Amino acid sequence: ATCGHGCKYGECLGPNKCKCFPGFTGKTCNQDLNECGLKPRPCEHRCMNTHGSYKCYCLNGYMLMPDGTCASSRTCAMVNCQYGCEEVKGQVQCLCPSGGLQLGPNGRTCIDIDECSAGNAVCPYNRRCVNTFGSYFCKCQLGYELKYASGRYDCVDVNECVANTHRCNLHAECLNTEGSFQCKCKQGYRGTGFDCA
Repeated sequence: ATCGHGCKYGECLGPNKCKCFPGFTGKTCNQDLNECGLKPRPCEHRCMNTHGSYKCYCLNGYMLMPDGTCASSRTCAMVNCQYGCEEVKGQVQCLCPSGGLQLGPNGRTCIDIDECSAGNAVCPYNRRCVNTFGSYFCKCQLGYELKYASGRYDCVDVNECVANTHRCNLHAECLNTEGSFQCKCKQGYRGTGFDCA
């Protein structure tokens, strides 16, 4: 079976027919499924959609149980955590919904960890890191665009000369380069290529 457009988060079952992995949807399985919007709702109190999955949280005064339900916890109610808490050996500790968040100085609210500036992010050589609240993603470097070719997604050079997105002077030639472009004044003109006289 071949799928012309590929199955980003799934497998190809028949001609252009993808079977998506859990948590993903779309014709090519390239869209995240928002489980929090499903009926019945997967969480008793609060739900947070994540890439390919979701996480449940309880309102203040409740604790998340192993089966996903919320049980009353009077000690948790006193702490007033942003995303719920857990009790370990009688000690109450606030929780953060993802590894990209950490407890703030007050011990109750969660603050974002910038994986890009901290150097924790791993992106392929031709992609740049973009921080998000609680996580990050890898985006193509400027001058490149994400394309599906040879059975996978990759960042390929944008030919600014063909796409006509260059800023070369009317009297200059556009020369495409890897990830960028250059402008060269035509014969009989002098200048930077952006300005020719």
